[in-house]
Amino acid sequence: MPTVATPPAGAASTPQVALGPPLLRSRSRWVPVDWNELPGWDNDRMSEVWPALIRGCERPPFEWARLCNDARKAALPTDAAVRAWLQQRLAPYRVESLDGSSDGLVTGYFEPLIEASRVARGPFRVPLYMMPNDLSARKPYWTRQQVDTLASAQTQLRGRELAFVSNPLDALILQIQGSGRLQITEPDGTKKLVRAAFAGHNDHPYKSVGKWLIEQGELKPEQASWPAIKAWAQMNPTRLNDLLWSNPRVVFFREEPIVDVNAGPRGAQGVPLSPGRSIAVDAQSVPYGTPVWLDTTEPLSNTSLRRLVLAQDTGTAITGAVRADYFWGWGDQAEQQAGRMKQPLHMWVLWPKS
Repeated sequence: MPTVATPPAGAASTPQVALGPPLLRSRSRWVPVDWNELPGWDNDRMSEVWPALIRGCERPPFEWARLCNDARKAALPTDAAVRAWLQQRLAPYRVESLDGSSDGLVTGYFEPLIEASRVARGPFRVPLYMMPNDLSARKPYWTRQQVDTLASAQTQLRGRELAFVSNPLDALILQIQGSGRLQITEPDGTKKLVRAAFAGHNDHPYKSVGKWLIEQGELKPEQASWPAIKAWAQMNPTRLNDLLWSNPRVVFFREEPIVDVNAGPRGAQGVPLSPGRSIAVDAQSVPYGTPVWLDTTEPLSNTSLRRLVLAQDTGTAITGAVRADYFWGWGDQAEQQAGRMKQPLHMWVLWPKS
């Protein structure tokens, strides 16, 4: 529950007090504002966000329990009806850092869609591992380089292969994103679509391969997108292992059926992510389940991206007050958008009226 910040001396004459005092969280300051401060608020297709909000109500914040009961009973077929419902029950707050800055950063992530084989065959030789049986006995566990090179590590992991992919960069991006869709070919030749969901990791820190390329002088900071990393790897095959091993973290997976092809993996809130309507946040700045208004731009077109999303996930690199990771979904377009997204951001949260 946010705490109320003490207003500065003399603030009684300012419009801010009429809206109420700011609210403080561990890593952010929420400043109450009028609805007209949210750029583009009247133009969003609000009916699109409603399914994500209902999914979030499967595990709502304490303050949202009553409103979630109302939301489940509501029949809101139009954008205008959803907008009116939100404005009647919620209040907007501008998210700032504790030092008062409202400038932030949004990046993007996606769910990879990768061809895989249940058994090692042909080009499909790169394993995706399930949780090792001896993970708790070795802390930290083998690094990525050790898994790739040490016979003892490979012996311990034998039989724990979930599937095999053909490109080590596919395995890496799957581990970086934390989950993905696998189009698996079974030994009998049949194919099925499953999800490789995050199950755990080897207790080593995540190291950005993009940052490694920058430190090596191979890419400039503004070039370090995922498409650029893949292009560098294709041009430098003899250094591919150096790139891969610069990130010692190995992620392990479990297989899950894909019940709803239109829903993403479960985020940190424990509910399925919605493409274009879910974000990852720093939970010490914005609690899971909170509606968030974004004001940023799309990376490929540089057009405005102003829309309502739900805070439903987190990530090790997502820290700070005005910080978000935008879930683009899956497929080639999602990969292109997510791989290039590193945009300026302003954000507002919508919180239940007291």
